[in-house]
This record gives sequence, C-alpha cells and structure tokens, in this order.
Amino acid sequence: MARITVLGGTGYAGTHLVREAAARGHEVRSFSRHTPAEPVPGVSYETGDVTDPALLDSVAADTDVVVTTVPPRGELEPVLAGILGDLAARADAAGVRLGVVGGAGSLLVAPGGPKLLETDAFPAPFLAEAQIMDGVLEELRSRPESLDWFYVSPAAGFGAYAPGERTGRFRVGDDVLLTDDEGGSHLSGEDLAIAIVDEVEQPAHRRSRFTVAY
Repeated sequence: MARITVLGGTGYAGTHLVREAAARGHEVRSFSRHTPAEPVPGVSYETGDVTDPALLDSVAADTDVVVTTVPPRGELEPVLAGILGDLAARADAAGVRLGVVGGAGSLLVAPGGPKLLETDAFPAPFLAEAQIMDGVLEELRSRPESLDWFYVSPAAGFGAYAPGERTGRFRVGDDVLLTDDEGGSHLSGEDLAIAIVDEVEQPAHRRSRFTVAY
C-alpha cells in the first residue's frame, strides 16, 4: 500500500485518480479548494489554496507520492508553473515522488517533431495552457537527479467533454502522440487513472514523460 496525495483531487482527472487509488487499497489524500458533493469512500479530503505555501508543505508531507492534476487556468494561469516548481523542491527535499498530469500539447506529432501545440490544428483557446505545461515538463527535466518525477500526457481528446468508459486496455508511449487508425487520440478518465496508479505501484517512467491513449 502506498500513501498517495492528489493535488486537485476533486477535478475531472483527480476524481478518477483518487477513486482508482482508494479502490486498490492505497491511503489517499485529496487537496482542493472545495470538498466534493460525493466523496469517495476511504479518501481523506482537505481544502486549501494552492497558492498558500503552507498547503504545499502539507501536500509534500507524510506521503510517498504526490500527483498534481491542477491545470493553469483562470487566476492560476500566470502562477501555476512557479507553484509546481515550489512543490517539486519540497518533494525533492522530502524524498517524495512527484507526478504531474499535463496535456497533450507538448507531445510530438511524429518522431523529431513538431510538437502538437506548434501545429495549425491545435486549438488557440488552449495554447497558453499547453505552453505553460510544456514549460513545466522542461523544468522537471532540468531538476537534480535526486527528484524522482513522472509526467503524464493523456490523449489529445481527453477531457470531461469525452468521458468514455473504463476498458483497462490502452497503449502507453513516450514523447510521441498516440493515435488510432482514424487519426483520433482518445482516453477515458478511468483509464488514465488506471495508468497512473499502475505507475505508482510499478514505476516504469522515472524522471520521464509518458503518454496514454487507445
């Protein structure tokens, strides 16, 4: 059993993640601004503001792995990269593994590039968010070897607007976007959660990014 802390545990990806981790018998804490309307049994919920350094101290304490699912949206857009940098420093000091759920924008559309966010097909409303999370990934790669981290890029079509269903059958890649025979890139929230908890239980991507899609 691992002690798993999820920052943003009441959002779309976070809710699926805490549910999957708790169902597998892990000790799960969730940090978010608000408690959920339907708490997951067995999950300890704590509330706070991610911009509060004291909350980051709590997130990185008494745990084996911290996974952040918080996106750089709204008032967090200009500050989230710095917050995640602070969290990485705390995780490093505490000997805690850090997981970051980013987007698909930083994935390469083919070996050698370009990145998805650099193509004309990438939706403009999400470009700033993708660029920020791309920067977060690069910053993690520059961190000292003492920090054990992983970064997850779900499929390009991942999101609450396309919830899908649990299948337990998906592909895992590295830095290149995974697409199906029709060129689509999809993944359900439940299957992303499976992939992340699999990584926690049996680490296969230490200090690296991986992607998950059907």
